[in-house]
Amino acid sequence: MVNIIWALMAGIGIVYAMFNGTMDKVNEALFESAEEAVTLSIGLISILVFWLGIMKVAEKAGILDFLAKLFRPIVVRIFPDIPEDHPAIGYILSNITANIFGLGNAATPMGIKAMEQMKELSGTDTASRSMITFLAINTSSLTIIPTTVISIRMQYDSVSPTEIVGTTIIATLISSVSALIIDRIFYYRSLRRK
Repeated sequence: MVNIIWALMAGIGIVYAMFNGTMDKVNEALFESAEEAVTLSIGLISILVFWLGIMKVAEKAGILDFLAKLFRPIVVRIFPDIPEDHPAIGYILSNITANIFGLGNAATPMGIKAMEQMKELSGTDTASRSMITFLAINTSSLTIIPTTVISIRMQYDSVSPTEIVGTTIIATLISSVSALIIDRIFYYRSLRRK
């Protein structure tokens, strides 16, 4: 649906530019934006590769295992429907750890695997309680180091690209806690309806 909306907006803009006589400005903006998008993408790829390398070093050094052990008691309590030794818990922990370091792109495959494992565990095509909770947590994603935003700020020559770290931690902490509270409110409300 969103693709259709964007396509319609682009089409309407082009038709309007043709009738308004500003098609040359549309072409100019199109090529400038394409050049800027390529430059930005290359910059983001370099930052993402760097942090993925750091994550690999952290994994080899045992830091990720330490974080997984640290968060395991919390994750097991948040997802009571999933057995402690189930592979979904490992994928959930990996996803949360990657999100904490601001690596949303690296967290996505782990999130997909976690959802597949939870779907297999529930045995239905309907979203289970754990799947909904995981989606809420993953969407709010607690972040300590917002690597993507820092890299974008560096691309645009920010004077202090890392000054957003403190506010990011506060904002994502509030969003994560709010997501969990709202998830629990709706879950208990649905139980009362039954």
